[in-house]
Amino acid sequence: MTPDSALAGALRRDRLLALASLLLIAASAWSWLLGEASRMAAMDTAAMADVRMNHMQMMSPHFSAWSPTLAGYLFVMWFVMMIGMMLPSAAPVLMLYMGVARHASGSGHRFASAAWFLAGYLGAWAMFSMLATLAQWALESAAMMTPAMSAASRPLGAAVLLVAGIYQWLPLKNACLAHCRSPLSFIQQHGGFPPAAGRGLLLGLRHGLYCVGCCWALMLLLFVFGVMNLLWIAALMVYVLAEKLLPGAKLLSRTAGLAAVLAGFWMLLPSG
Repeated sequence: MTPDSALAGALRRDRLLALASLLLIAASAWSWLLGEASRMAAMDTAAMADVRMNHMQMMSPHFSAWSPTLAGYLFVMWFVMMIGMMLPSAAPVLMLYMGVARHASGSGHRFASAAWFLAGYLGAWAMFSMLATLAQWALESAAMMTPAMSAASRPLGAAVLLVAGIYQWLPLKNACLAHCRSPLSFIQQHGGFPPAAGRGLLLGLRHGLYCVGCCWALMLLLFVFGVMNLLWIAALMVYVLAEKLLPGAKLLSRTAGLAAVLAGFWMLLPSG
């Protein structure tokens, strides 16, 4: 076996191992979400209201039923959701990183482990999860969410849909999406593949922040359809994958944005 063929074989093994690891992490996240969703579904309405909040108390402007334990749980819930939804779409950049790192190590160059890049990437989504938890606390304290963790009023749902839809058309969305769709270009624009762990962590954080910039408005739709609505979580995961991997991303993004805006206006119409 020649050195080149041995290196090619090692690259394939590394990529398969990395892909399997990512899928295992994502599957573990989904397993936890399924368990939590099943546990919540097993509760009757009264039990869920008792566990999450007393809805009559919630109507008071002084309502504050949250505790550090509940806040921690909801942060974990959001973060696990983001892991399950976003890791599949992060696979291309991680495969690229590991492939180049293996090739470089064969040439005597030192690269920071891809684990540092992944940690930075997930760190960006941990920041988003913290903000989402705070937003949920604010909405529940203002009696704007139901015990089932969805928007309590049509105007709120419409506002979220309109914000998400309009953002799909903005230049910032397109710029962030372009970085997510071109991982090699992103890495080259930010100093190339780093030799030190700290720089690898920072590079992953930057890439994660671009992904947050691309997808944050879509994630807000969970406030409309249910934070633990597994159907919508899965739909958003598939959409994010399509937006990052399929051709015609700009058209897809704007089509989805238009659909969200139309749905928002529909929710503003009088019911009945």
